[in-house]
Amino acid sequence: MKIVVLKFGGTSVGTIEKIKKVAQIIGSYRKKKYKIIVVSSAMSGVTNELIRKSYSISKNFSDAEYDTLLSTGEQVACSLIAGRLIHNGFKSRSWLAWQLPILTSGNYKNSRIYHVNKNKILNYIRQGGIPIITGFQGINQNQRITTIGRGGSDASAIMIAKFFKAHRCIIYTDVEGVYTTDPNKLNKAKKIKVISYEEMLEMASLGAKVMQPVSIQDARLNRINIEVKSSFKKSSGTLITKRSNIINNKAITGISSTQNDSKISLIGVKDKPGVAASIFKPLSKNSINVDMVVQNISANGRETDLTFTIKTEDLKKTIRTIENNKNIRFRKLLFKKNVAKISIIGVGMVTTPGVTFRMFQTLANKKINIQVISTSEIKISVLIDKKNTKKALIALHKEFKLDN
Repeated sequence: MKIVVLKFGGTSVGTIEKIKKVAQIIGSYRKKKYKIIVVSSAMSGVTNELIRKSYSISKNFSDAEYDTLLSTGEQVACSLIAGRLIHNGFKSRSWLAWQLPILTSGNYKNSRIYHVNKNKILNYIRQGGIPIITGFQGINQNQRITTIGRGGSDASAIMIAKFFKAHRCIIYTDVEGVYTTDPNKLNKAKKIKVISYEEMLEMASLGAKVMQPVSIQDARLNRINIEVKSSFKKSSGTLITKRSNIINNKAITGISSTQNDSKISLIGVKDKPGVAASIFKPLSKNSINVDMVVQNISANGRETDLTFTIKTEDLKKTIRTIENNKNIRFRKLLFKKNVAKISIIGVGMVTTPGVTFRMFQTLANKKINIQVISTSEIKISVLIDKKNTKKALIALHKEFKLDN
């Protein structure tokens, strides 16, 4: 039995007219003789409205009841999709996650799927039915509904694809696929036909909004091929798959940029073992995510300067945490808000010499100063002034031939 999992995001089911379009897409797969499992998000805006209602009831609204409340959004969308498919002459019904069941572990608001019971759905498919399953949710050992967290419907679709050994998982959204850079920032951005899990994970972690990093990681670990497509245009999408399936002669696959970063520098920190840990431990306890880190050793060997980046919304909390930290001594704390992180990503750089030089030289030619550098096997990130973001994107996109 060749099964295809189709997942529809909130924008794809955001209105009644869009739901009718979704039903047409589902019907087209049935006409091609595919066995189909559909996973749906809530209609766009519904989840945020439910969150606002919970806050209006109580600022300390129960986490368990919060998950029960939010799960209703997907129920509405699934029922409407199934209803339209029935209207179109297909056998279909909505399935709530607890009816399968989809089993979860972990905390409310951010649980993880560890098992999907297949029996009821397989029987229904054999009877010619098209099951429409609620994404974003499952049921825990206490028989309470839990939600999967941000990007949870993608994670639901990927785990369903895993347990049903699906041929492919297709994520329908409001964009045509994954692009070389954000098309809203650069009109020369090109759609990528095939991208590796690792590249997509880096791009998602750096701000690409097509999918959440946790969902991509689930797909990578379970070797689930994902195709990202538009619900609104009949065009091919982007296939996310393992490296060995990709033939690519380009060193760089994509470029990401983030503009909500701030830089902090601690000048004159006493240089001794454990000093970095003593700085970053309190930040971690306060849920402050530290990104790029650079440490300079002084000529006398007794002091060091430490620079790192954080999200701008965490700036005040970070400064307060550092100033209240009695375990470190430094001469001066400096910070800068208007900075941006530019990252080039590509598995091709592993086997292509000179990528780092080309990036740095390209920025130098545009008189863009690099403030901080960080690297990984398939990524190079630099921190620059925010005002130079678009200029850097244009120059790097051209240098690495992503315009073509």
